[in-house]
Amino acid sequence: MLIVDSQVHIWKNGTPVVIHRQIPQYTGDDLLKEMKEGGVDAAVLCPPSWDPQANEIAVEAAAAHPDKFCVLGGFDPKDPASRTLITRLREQPGMVGLRFAFLRKGEDTWLTDGTMDWVWAAAEKEGLPVALLVPGKLKSLEKIAQKHPGLKLFIDHMARVRHTVDDAAFADLDELLGLARYPNVAVKASGAPSYSSDVYPYRNIHPYIKRIFESFGPQRTFWGTDITRMPCSYRQCVTMYTEEMPWLKGRDLEWVMGRAICDFLNWKR
Repeated sequence: MLIVDSQVHIWKNGTPVVIHRQIPQYTGDDLLKEMKEGGVDAAVLCPPSWDPQANEIAVEAAAAHPDKFCVLGGFDPKDPASRTLITRLREQPGMVGLRFAFLRKGEDTWLTDGTMDWVWAAAEKEGLPVALLVPGKLKSLEKIAQKHPGLKLFIDHMARVRHTVDDAAFADLDELLGLARYPNVAVKASGAPSYSSDVYPYRNIHPYIKRIFESFGPQRTFWGTDITRMPCSYRQCVTMYTEEMPWLKGRDLEWVMGRAICDFLNWKR
């Protein structure tokens, strides 16, 4: 079974946000070593906000290991040069789409103040999927999905709020599930262990993950980790899904664990 992680970070500069490993760098080679130990075949690189050279580092890793890595790039939507960049994005090795996290100061209003409007239109035209970190902002995402039905959108970490666990972490789950009615919206079932105060295999949150799977289906639900902030091993992140969820099996399991994200991103490994 192909196992593809829908979200990981690598970096060589800057200080990671406190929820991630507080180490000066985590390179593609570091990640490959952990992937091998965990039984993970490939991964989607999401350049982190704290490294100003994150895009270049991810592209470099994808160029060196095209069968292992693809990249969701980012840019400043206020920079006029970005309008040309988006039309040539796929010319960069491994680039298959975009990701925006809205974590830096001043970015929290971009979804609602018109800053991103040209990005949605351009990405839809170019056929570029866009990943978004949008906890507490799902109403804004719904408007985008409605206005741009040809734009593939996928939601980081099930749109769960940072630093919350158990029932509190999934308090607004119904709002996420409501977005399943838009066929252009998918969800990363990533980072799951961090939203539980339980021990492996974190059974107390399995019912929530099952509801997400039942709403979005196997072709729009993507397993993933964000491994540098997980409270368990890479292998346990895998087996939590492959061995501990009896309702997830067969062809459905294959889609969730890797086939679906490759199909969604049109990543020809």
